Amino acid sequence: MMKKLILMGRSGAGKTTLSQALRGEKTHYQKTQYISYGDFLIDTPGEYAENHDLGAALCLYAYEADVVALLIAADDEYSLFPPNITCMVNRDVIGIVTKKNKGNPERAANWLRISGCKTVFLVDSKTGEGINQVLEYLKNHKKQEK
Repeated sequence: MMKKLILMGRSGAGKTTLSQALRGEKTHYQKTQYISYGDFLIDTPGEYAENHDLGAALCLYAYEADVVALLIAADDEYSLFPPNITCMVNRDVIGIVTKKNKGNPERAANWLRISGCKTVFLVDSKTGEGINQVLEYLKNHKKQEK
């Protein structure tokens, strides 16, 4: 059984492109204007992570998911996520570095680890690299001990 995943990250981090790749769809640019709740994925607009007033919606939708994914693109210049933020979440939290073939993927992975992500995936949604590892995690995922 596939666990339900919610994607959180800034605008342009690659959440929607990742969700298309995870579903096996052809990737095309589509700005997420609202929370898209589907099969095993919940895609969220970047503005919800970027704006304090909208952030509460992410908390509410996280209750609908089994796994929370914090996303940072390898070419991002900063992280939105503060150190050890995952301790505030009562779901498993994974990190996903998108655009792994651009920028500095190890720096982005380190930012996710600093935020508290124990499991970090490096993916390129356009080439498909790393997508199967995320899908396998969602299929075989067991609750992490906090």
